[in-house]
Amino acid sequence: MILLAGACSFPAATVDLKEAQKLFLAGDYTACISRTQGALTNGTEGEEWHLLLSRALLATGRYPEALVSITNALEENRWSVRVLWQAREVFQANGQTEAAERLLRRTRQTVMSQPRAFRDPASMVVFGQALLLTGEDPKRVLEMLYDTAKKEDPGLRDVYLASGGLALEKHDFALAAQRFEEGLKKLPDDPDLEYGLAQAYAPSEPDLMAAAVEAALARNTNHTPSLLLLADRSIDAEDFADATNFLDRVQAVNPWSPDAWALRAVLAHLQNQPDAERAARETALKFWPMNPRVDHLIGRKLSQNYRFTEGAAHQRQALAFDPDYLPAKAQLAQDLLRLGEEVEGWRLAAEVQKQDAYDVEAYNLVNLRATMSKFSALTNQDFIVRMSRPEAAVYGTRVLELLEQARSTLCAKYGIEVKRPTIVEVFSSQKDFAVRTFGMPGNPGYLGVCFGSVVTANSPAAHPGNPVNWEAVLWHEFCHVVTLQRTENKMPRWLSEGISVYEERQANPAWGEHLTPRYREMILGDDLHPVSKLSAAFLAPPSAAHLQFAYYESSLVVEFLVQQFGLEQLKGALWDLGQGMEINQALEKHTEPMARLESAFTAFARSRALHLAPGLDFEKPAFVSTNRLAALALDDADSAAWRSWAKDRPTNYWVMTRQAEEFVKMKEWTKATNVLQRLADLYPDSTGADSAYRLLALSLRELSQTNEERRVLAHLAEKDDTAIDAYRRLMELSAVARDWAAVALNARRYLAVDPLVPLPYRFLAQAAEETSEAPTAIRAYRALLELDPPDPAQVHFDLARILHRGGDPEAKRQVLQALEEAPRYRAALQLLLEIDAPLPQTKTDGPNVTVGLGQ
Repeated sequence: MILLAGACSFPAATVDLKEAQKLFLAGDYTACISRTQGALTNGTEGEEWHLLLSRALLATGRYPEALVSITNALEENRWSVRVLWQAREVFQANGQTEAAERLLRRTRQTVMSQPRAFRDPASMVVFGQALLLTGEDPKRVLEMLYDTAKKEDPGLRDVYLASGGLALEKHDFALAAQRFEEGLKKLPDDPDLEYGLAQAYAPSEPDLMAAAVEAALARNTNHTPSLLLLADRSIDAEDFADATNFLDRVQAVNPWSPDAWALRAVLAHLQNQPDAERAARETALKFWPMNPRVDHLIGRKLSQNYRFTEGAAHQRQALAFDPDYLPAKAQLAQDLLRLGEEVEGWRLAAEVQKQDAYDVEAYNLVNLRATMSKFSALTNQDFIVRMSRPEAAVYGTRVLELLEQARSTLCAKYGIEVKRPTIVEVFSSQKDFAVRTFGMPGNPGYLGVCFGSVVTANSPAAHPGNPVNWEAVLWHEFCHVVTLQRTENKMPRWLSEGISVYEERQANPAWGEHLTPRYREMILGDDLHPVSKLSAAFLAPPSAAHLQFAYYESSLVVEFLVQQFGLEQLKGALWDLGQGMEINQALEKHTEPMARLESAFTAFARSRALHLAPGLDFEKPAFVSTNRLAALALDDADSAAWRSWAKDRPTNYWVMTRQAEEFVKMKEWTKATNVLQRLADLYPDSTGADSAYRLLALSLRELSQTNEERRVLAHLAEKDDTAIDAYRRLMELSAVARDWAAVALNARRYLAVDPLVPLPYRFLAQAAEETSEAPTAIRAYRALLELDPPDPAQVHFDLARILHRGGDPEAKRQVLQALEEAPRYRAALQLLLEIDAPLPQTKTDGPNVTVGLGQ
């Protein structure tokens, strides 16, 4: 009878366990605890009940109760490695780290003493986790334990959580996403797997991350890891109210969550509430007073908000708690490198890589260090510029000159003295730039980043086929140096970017973001962000265009503030930010209440948009959703609809643009010129790939109207800072016209976009020689030689000729190099004879004195 009763009760217990597990996954932790405690009180046996109860108690912050529960479980399940492993987590949560360490060793020893007894997939996963914490090779664990366990039990959630978590820990986000996606195919309703997937997508796929978090919370509205991730992202968006709401939701489930209290400490710090910050950190450490994760998390978030000094201090505290806590050591390495404390930063990065050969971020940094050791360093009292040696030889001097000009202009304007030399690192590889800046390859949209006294930037070689004005980029980044130091790194992203873009336009009207038809549409539509929430526009923009618009809108806010309230008020707000005042309070103090400010700015922005080419109609047909209406983009049916729509809109921007493109395609140059000239007259500030001036110049060239072509190109060159095709043509036309000032101007414009090609140096040298500017010509010829020109003998000869004219003895070496390249170069031979000719003598009334020419 007992046997029969036992046989009958087993399926019922199994059913009850599954129901309790469903309650846990759904976030009904209270009901789950009640169900499991009831089952255990009634004598139900099995490690699964103890594990589930322990997890539910931890999820609700009932750490002491979890300790009692798991202690009881250890007595009943002495040989269960899963209970041992769960007990380790519970003991840690209660601050009993030595006991947790003993449990780690016991877990490993238990399996190793009887390996055949622990060949079940769940035990293999636990054994793998224990081995990792004792220094075992992660790849061996993944392949020999996790993959074997997955093969034997494809439905085991623990194996996907463990393998995906391992990949996340090593910053292998692609592998992590793969593992969590595999798990979700087997267990589609698991919120922990959805959360893991969100973590894998977080660094590069914000939309996919958001979808995964949404899926996790749809399955479990109390899923605290997902809520913490949303709070984390809200802090990045400087939306402190949303962050607080998410943390409130976390603490309604677990009032003692260390991560939640750590994030509250971050919020308090960012809002200049030191007492609240201190109290939140102390609460985070209530049950585990030496938990290194708390300070690591606080420091990481502060560093993500550019508080690198404070962030580094928290990482040092985390390492004081646990010297082997690698996440803190890795973050400290990054913080120190961003602070310019390079010796210790590189040393720590090497230590992390040595301790964990599979950490992708550390591996990348160590390899980058080897690359950067070959860089040239150009220095003066204000800057340390590091570049690849070939690029430094070509335009490194110009980099220093531009930075000095930016420093002189911006420091005086904002009333700040930069106290230490600024480090500027220019990378010819976008991957190297990304590793130095973010720790990982990727982020191709960034041109430069400033950390305060350290600037990283892509060189023109890093983005072939995508012209960027590197001079504008460096001006922009040095403006960040000024404003970040002015505010002690305590400024929102939108204001920092807004001032930098605004100052680009002040330095050169062609630089920076400008109003375009697309931006006009976004301003007049629903894409304008409130000033008080503008930083959120940078966090997860729907498209690259929306991100660029965030930069433009931010600069427009700054322009509005300066026009309406004056630069001194803006500087006053920056000063108050440095003293710890919150941004909206600082703006209100120096302008007007935020509601009125936002209303006034919206009116300002809409007015600016409506005054973009007011003689043009920018309405778009409802049946075309593309931004630019090219003729070939429409099929026959659309073309008929288009013709009908366009017939009564002769001044419509899209109609005129498409009409002009059709004329150009058909090579009807006169008709194209007529439309394009009218379009240019109505929209004189048109720039970029869609500018009417580009096609107008082409049409005029085809009509042999060279003077008009040159006039149109000159207008475009004044407005567009990347129009290298226009600069090239203007150099050619201006040289024919012997307008050497125009040749030099457009050569310099070209070099500000691409200093790594010979053409502009040739024109610049020629213009400089024609205007007797020998130093400029010499620099241009020297740069040309660094670029391996096809006719080096000619360049050496031209350089020798100018040097000889100035009495420079280097002339002989240059002419000999010309002859080395071309031994029969008659002009070079003649110049060598002239250089070697004996110096003429002049007789005087006194002793004979030999006077050399040019002395």
